[in-house]
Amino acid sequence: MVKSDRLIVGVSGASGIIYGIRALEALRALGIETHMVASKAAEMTLRYETGLSIPDFRAGADHVYKMPDVGAPIASGSFQTRGMLIAPCSVRTMSEIASGVTSSLLTRAADVVLKERRRLVLMLRETPLHLGHLRTMTSLTEMGAIICPPMPAFYAKPETIDDLIDQSVGRALDLFDLDWTPTRRWGEDLEGGRR
Repeated sequence: MVKSDRLIVGVSGASGIIYGIRALEALRALGIETHMVASKAAEMTLRYETGLSIPDFRAGADHVYKMPDVGAPIASGSFQTRGMLIAPCSVRTMSEIASGVTSSLLTRAADVVLKERRRLVLMLRETPLHLGHLRTMTSLTEMGAIICPPMPAFYAKPETIDDLIDQSVGRALDLFDLDWTPTRRWGEDLEGGRR
């Protein structure tokens, strides 16, 4: 039986670290235990894109692991989780997962999630895409991963950047059967796209 109150959150160095930060905040609000691994590039991006310190960023997760720690619990299939969200996910991280040749805890944990047939959701941050990227996404989809680029949902009539971020994170969490309150839903919160 999979422990349903745990989720692994991976954070790569792609632009959009706010998605990982907001996912951790949402998961805490939902009472989900988080196990985070973030790349060094993610910590560099943190400095470029936010005013958060690395300790403040790490404090958003219940458990934090270092990239070289391939002996961490999340590197084993016997450690039960709901799955893994990588937010944001760089093309490099995506490509390493697709190859099955993992060099860090971030990609090893994703590989374990796939082999255990758990949910792996990649908030891929790249555009435009070349054929190699598309083939890699196809390969990962065939393996069971879900490619979920953060896309603005204009039908939700966002008024701030935070509204856009919340909607993208909420839709990614939907893929784990997690209902986060800020997520706007067509036909429920919205009538024909109007508030």
